[in-house]
Amino acid sequence: MPWNPDNYNQFKDIRFKPFYDLAELIVGDTVLHAVDLGCGTGEQTAILSKKFAEANFLGIDSSAEMLSESHRLETESLKFRQSSVEKFLAEPRTWDLIFSNAALQWLEDHQVLFPQLISKLNAGGQLAVQMPYQPENILNKILFELGNEESFRKYLNDWNRSSAVLDIDAYAQLLFENGLDQLDLSLRVYPLIATDADTLYNFIAGSALIPYIERLADDKKVLFIDEFKTRINKHFSKFPAIYSFKRILLYGRKK
Repeated sequence: MPWNPDNYNQFKDIRFKPFYDLAELIVGDTVLHAVDLGCGTGEQTAILSKKFAEANFLGIDSSAEMLSESHRLETESLKFRQSSVEKFLAEPRTWDLIFSNAALQWLEDHQVLFPQLISKLNAGGQLAVQMPYQPENILNKILFELGNEESFRKYLNDWNRSSAVLDIDAYAQLLFENGLDQLDLSLRVYPLIATDADTLYNFIAGSALIPYIERLADDKKVLFIDEFKTRINKHFSKFPAIYSFKRILLYGRKK
């Protein structure tokens, strides 16, 4: 089940609000070379490129499907490339801005990852990161609990995805210890008002559900999805319902 930009963009307005909040934290005075890690369709990178018109931007994403239309957005100062964050970190180049909106939650071991990212910043360079705060989001909890149950754990070959996202105190310490100042960290709620359980299912189906579905045989996919929907209905027993979706926003500037 590859990434599907149409599915992901069903909730475009909800997904763009934290992007704009994160972009507001960036100071544009010295941004000449910027990278957007996990740029998706590239639409948000294009917005940043216009906001910081003096900068050259590179958008990186590992999904060919998400990047499929990004070439239409390219300009002299905006380019896109299919690549993983791991490959990016292995390159010698350094940056004035490393931006990542709703992508780094997919990577493991943030105690190692964030110092590596900060090491790629020039003096005065800025790190701006937003991630869903999966440890406290109800749909992520339901999904993890389902994957941990005996029958589905067997179908998943004992795989389940524990979130790599740390608490805000841990990120504050990581950013401080690795030479960032002007820190601005926050945990924010971006509520989704759902008219029915399918709305909530579709919201997570375009992101956190994908690696589970990829690992299941076709007949087991139906079972897993049906049971997941049943549990969403059970938890949100009255509709319309509010889903208090939490996101963590991190900003700092290298001394």
